[in-house]
Amino acid sequence: MTDPLNHSYYAATAHERRPQRDIEGDLECDVAVIGGGFTGLSAALACAERGFSVILIEAEHVGFGASGRNGGQLIPGLRWTASEIEEEFGREHADALFDLCWRDNRVKARIAKHGIDCDLKAGHLEAAWAPKDFDAMRREADYLVNRFDYPTETVAKGDMGGHIASPIYHGGVHDPQGGHFHPLNYAIGLAKAAEAAGVRIWEGEPVRRIAQFSDWSNELFTERTIAGARYVIDATDSWIGQLEPDLGRYTVPIMNYNIATEPLANGDELLPSDAAVADSRFVLNYFRLSADKRLIFGGGERYSQVPPRDIAAFVQPFMAEVFPQIADARIDYGWGGAVAVTMNRLPHIGRRGNTFFAHGFSGHGALVTTLAGELIAEAMAGTAERFDILANLPSQPFPGGKWLRRPLATLGLLWYALRDRLG
Repeated sequence: MTDPLNHSYYAATAHERRPQRDIEGDLECDVAVIGGGFTGLSAALACAERGFSVILIEAEHVGFGASGRNGGQLIPGLRWTASEIEEEFGREHADALFDLCWRDNRVKARIAKHGIDCDLKAGHLEAAWAPKDFDAMRREADYLVNRFDYPTETVAKGDMGGHIASPIYHGGVHDPQGGHFHPLNYAIGLAKAAEAAGVRIWEGEPVRRIAQFSDWSNELFTERTIAGARYVIDATDSWIGQLEPDLGRYTVPIMNYNIATEPLANGDELLPSDAAVADSRFVLNYFRLSADKRLIFGGGERYSQVPPRDIAAFVQPFMAEVFPQIADARIDYGWGGAVAVTMNRLPHIGRRGNTFFAHGFSGHGALVTTLAGELIAEAMAGTAERFDILANLPSQPFPGGKWLRRPLATLGLLWYALRDRLG
């Protein structure tokens, strides 16, 4: 279908892929994956590598959702800081989570293994919106170095010009293990690798219902047929409530919007280190340079599902606040999409019988989604220790039931956004 939110730079510069028009032959398989984003694709690929027969069913096309239209920022870790994780969960769990979510970069490993051409670049900068934010960043950076021997660079306000030509930030922390990439081309690369490993990918075919008859028998009902599978992986993220309403209670969708400028002659002057940048506000700005020197900028968010009439006009003032020197730059692309957010901003991952699920990455999923998919494959093959590390993260549904869950969550989000504006 035509998606009014996806007039994106990524769609315009995506690599060609010849999708399978239909699934031919036996629709029985070991593993049925629902959803063609990073989680579903990485899970399908990892399952096929372990010898499972796999069908991946996608309602639209590979990378249609957040995986193919996000800001392209590769930020190690989770939405919680490492020190918050240790304080909440203890030293042993913190060590295990750190090894998985900070050190084990499965995205870089997949790109290298399969030769995926997706404009991968190194470096991520967290920029302090306020002096108190920089103080907190500096303490966390010291903690990472002293506790985990994890290399980060604290950048004082006077040195920020080496990373960003904007006077509004009060310092930051540069993480050389982070980076940025072209997310849709990464998704396409994963799909090609999965197909080469034997995965059958079926696009344009929504799953309408999952029926579990026993721990060893599941059926997926699509518009045209029924697929049987021993295992099911639900990787539909923002759409998970349509198939499994009880899981949908654990997230609410937040709409994010991005723009891409024309190619900029002064692009390298704006971001001299070519790192991706995200700032410390609750409703954050995040931006980076594309391979052809466009500024890709995300700013503002809406809690209504109705997009702004003009996405470029909605986002451009946020860009101009950070970079007034390009306030009049032509905007060539504007797009948006939904981010599934949990109550505590930690992903919700688990299994029920032979159905696995992973969703609610809360805007911090470009790295951990690939990891989640691979850990599901590990658990399915009989080694669940690493999967359990993420599955044991706490989670709870949003209050308010079907009709009040989203309004109540919106009130809370608006309160935090107001705190940003009040300083």
